[in-house]
Amino acid sequence: MTETHEFNTLEILKNVRPTPLVNNGLSRSEKIKQITAHFRGIMETLGLDLMNDSLARSPERVAEMYVDELFAGLTAEYFPKITVHDNDYKYDQMIVVKDVSIMSVCEHHFVTIDGLATIAYTPKDKVIGLSKINRIASYFSKRPQVQERLTKQIADCLEYVLETPNVAVHIIAKHYCVVSRGVKDINSLAATTDLRGDFKKNPETRTEFLNACRSKMLS
Repeated sequence: MTETHEFNTLEILKNVRPTPLVNNGLSRSEKIKQITAHFRGIMETLGLDLMNDSLARSPERVAEMYVDELFAGLTAEYFPKITVHDNDYKYDQMIVVKDVSIMSVCEHHFVTIDGLATIAYTPKDKVIGLSKINRIASYFSKRPQVQERLTKQIADCLEYVLETPNVAVHIIAKHYCVVSRGVKDINSLAATTDLRGDFKKNPETRTEFLNACRSKMLS
């Protein structure tokens, strides 16, 4: 009978490289209240009429979106429940999940990062449900991010819960700080890769994974 293994969220997060954070002790409602006030100030500074029906609730909407959606990955309670199973069938080949949606926010300008990830591992004693890989990627995306850190956080998490170094993560994404400001290059994409274990050391495994990534990059 296959045994299921569950994890403590805080233990997982301790084994993932951190996002720069300080514990300010604020509850969800306190965060929403303070962000609402600050964003109202920004709108007023820009000269927007907060008496207008279309704009009146924008500060509250932004605050709720920040806390409960865009930056939910800053809160441990939003981390998905992760279970892994014994690899009873002794599967020892690469498992690849492609076209994993990445929607994050650049921590430098707080605008959108939009892309796709290819995530792979070669099992040892444990396997994980495929949807959990998508949920892990989604959780770490919901933070102010740089793409390099996001790539490594996903890999850190999978290496820890699967108890194997044989993990690889590739992300290709459009950064709207590049699209909408500065150089304003609408075609530019950024690619980052974290190869570990056999994906880094074994040329055949490395090539197989990178070919899987490339097929999406060129499509």
